[in-house]
Amino acid sequence: MTVDLARTTAERWLAAEPDEDMRAEIEALLAGPADELIARFTGRLQFGTAGLRAAVGAGPQRMNRLSVRQAAAGLADWLLATDPGAARRGVIIGHDARRKSDRFAVDTARVLAARGIPSRIFDRVVPTPVLAWSIVGEGAAAGVMVTASHNPPADNGYKVYLGSGSQIVTPTDVEIAEAIGRVDACRVELADDADPRITWLGEEPVQRYVAGAPSVRLRPDVAPVPVAYTALHGVGGATALAAFDAAGLGRPVVVEAQQEPDGTFPTVSFPNPEEPGAMDLLLDLAASSAAAVAVANDPDADRMGVAIPTVDGGWRKLTGDEIGWLLADHILTNTSGDDRLVVTTLVSSSLLGKLAADHGVHYAETYTGFKWIGRTVLDHPDLRFVFGYEQALGYLVTGRPLDKDGITAAVVMAEIAAVAAAEGVSLQDRLDALAARYGTHRIADAAVKMPPADGAAAVARLRGAAPGEVGGRTVTSLRWYDEAGLLRLQLGDDLRLQVRPSGTEPKVKLYGEGVDLDPAPYVTALADLLRP
Repeated sequence: MTVDLARTTAERWLAAEPDEDMRAEIEALLAGPADELIARFTGRLQFGTAGLRAAVGAGPQRMNRLSVRQAAAGLADWLLATDPGAARRGVIIGHDARRKSDRFAVDTARVLAARGIPSRIFDRVVPTPVLAWSIVGEGAAAGVMVTASHNPPADNGYKVYLGSGSQIVTPTDVEIAEAIGRVDACRVELADDADPRITWLGEEPVQRYVAGAPSVRLRPDVAPVPVAYTALHGVGGATALAAFDAAGLGRPVVVEAQQEPDGTFPTVSFPNPEEPGAMDLLLDLAASSAAAVAVANDPDADRMGVAIPTVDGGWRKLTGDEIGWLLADHILTNTSGDDRLVVTTLVSSSLLGKLAADHGVHYAETYTGFKWIGRTVLDHPDLRFVFGYEQALGYLVTGRPLDKDGITAAVVMAEIAAVAAAEGVSLQDRLDALAARYGTHRIADAAVKMPPADGAAAVARLRGAAPGEVGGRTVTSLRWYDEAGLLRLQLGDDLRLQVRPSGTEPKVKLYGEGVDLDPAPYVTALADLLRP
């Protein structure tokens, strides 16, 4: 019965599929093993808090024009039902350089137009921060960014933003997912390409974004230092260089082989600055160009990786938390006011909280995912947001957009390097000074592979029968964060362990932080307790 249902669904998709390559794929699936046919044509991609993301391919479990049309129709229906001004304010649409991104963007505009919602679509690839920033500037009801961010080359994705420029969070994601589920992907009405409700955006919004880059500088008095930069074949390269120019920091020297957008990512197998090898070409360039700091954006330029020179003449990649510490220290030192707010996520380092207390500013922790940082800012309109970060290389150094922005973060990182040089210290000296003041915060992460249901059950079991000790150290407190499914164990003031099921992968993630001690053995001991 399952095979018959999958075959029937595949035949319907074959009849509706507009692209020849996808049609050929469906025909091959119909002629091939039943297992793959069932996997592709049973159920559909789940629309979550990051929208859609999967490999480009045929069928409702992959990214293709039919699945995108279905998502766009559901989004349109939700907007019309919840926002009386949606048909007037419209939606802004951007896309990256990945496979079919341009077609996914145009199809989104055509679906929205057919449902009476005007669209403004970029006529070129743009970084995600430019799209998110422009939503507010254009007064749009929502925004769509077609991108798979730092995912492997075969993937594509579909991010949805609200009018605030922040990504959707619960319960909005659930409501949109339900609206999508009511749409037949094979019967979505499309407006003509020339429909007057579809207009095109050119260079002007990008220029307006770049014009705002100087506002993130806090020490414009310092002279710029050499910076090495890579766009990792993404869409942020030209905008990043323009932002550096506008901010008076000069143009970085770039990894030429990775500067232009290329959705095949020919020089990296996994275009994520966190991945081993992804920044190798950048480090080579930094060493040969006498750079003071090396900066990498991910392919849609909403994340930033950083490397710094070492005393032995080499280069070291910073962790996401180390980057966050440098940014926070700089921003809090060079701003003032007790109305300031800094925000981070539960699994990021606790050091930001200590910095906030020292500077007398408001501090908030929120759930994993930058969307929650944006939500936290919106929930505190009486406070002045100055900085937010998550340890997965996401940083926000300005109040717009309310999403991570790797380009403006790169501008501030270059300024930090310039200030350090002007004061005769290194970036490592800056980190060492923080360690001397607050203790050396050491991070250790791990993962235990298990099916999602088993992972959730394992964390629930640990919560229900909480251990009195882990690795020989007494558990002094426990806290459960229901929305995140995260259990935090405090083992004295100098050791924190956290555990949660992954929301996207078949594993349980563990996070350890020790102050002047190595948390790794305790993370391993906690992982052992998870296993039945």
